[in-house]
Amino acid sequence: MKEEQAHFAARLRAALREAGIEESAVALMKRFNSRYGGASVTSQAVSGWLLGKAMPRQDKLRALAELLDVDLHYLQTGEGKARLLREGRASWPESVTPEERKVIETFLRLPEPARLLAAQLIAALAEIPRKRTAKS
Repeated sequence: MKEEQAHFAARLRAALREAGIEESAVALMKRFNSRYGGASVTSQAVSGWLLGKAMPRQDKLRALAELLDVDLHYLQTGEGKARLLREGRASWPESVTPEERKVIETFLRLPEPARLLAAQLIAALAEIPRKRTAKS
């Protein structure tokens, strides 16, 4: 088991480098917790992952793979291809500002429950001008 944990830690650190994320327990913890829909992890837990002392559970492995844009099976076992093959993203329309792109991309990285809440808030905000117009 110790050897498996050490190999996982090496793959995790390599994926962090490839993703341009600092190889720091605190940095990874913050990014992970901002996207993970379950209970937050501690920097000690993440440190255990990075040092090969512990392996994350399957749900956390899945979230790590998504965060780092790597194949889940590869991250877990070292087998298969490391990077996910994704379709190229279409170009943004010229009318979308860089700030709006950042908001949209941040929304897309949210865990599903947070996305649903954000979508409800946006829908409610979109109704405000209509209600004011109707009263006039």
